[in-house]
Amino acid sequence: MNKVIVDKAKKKSEPKRPILKNCIRAFFVGGSICLFAQILMSIFKDGFSLEEDYANTLAVTIMVFLGALLTGLGIYDRIGQFAGAGSIVPITGFANSMTSAALESKSEGMVLGVFTNMFKLAGSVIVVGIISAFIFGTIRYLLVI
Repeated sequence: MNKVIVDKAKKKSEPKRPILKNCIRAFFVGGSICLFAQILMSIFKDGFSLEEDYANTLAVTIMVFLGALLTGLGIYDRIGQFAGAGSIVPITGFANSMTSAALESKSEGMVLGVFTNMFKLAGSVIVVGIISAFIFGTIRYLLVI
């Protein structure tokens, strides 16, 4: 009985989350990151006359580098606090997770610290990506036959 009363009191005292505002922020910040990457791809493809595959690879590489650099400088954390999931979904969010894990564990040494802890969070993303690519590739192969 007391637990129910305490839970009700907690709910009343909690500030309401501005869900719509957070969604709008995430949408525009994530969209801005993706728009910047698209502009980079267009510049490389049209401005430097690169093939589309090379332009895409170069743009993704630059986005990963910028995500890691901004994480190292502490700027990406502030972007993440403001944008929420909007900063996590693009490829820069993956670079952020790898870099922040590496920075947190650098005091433990290179091998046991940085290299092992870098893939704690990102390792699950890689595994899910590989497994889902295998499943969808198999489904596509079976549908073509």
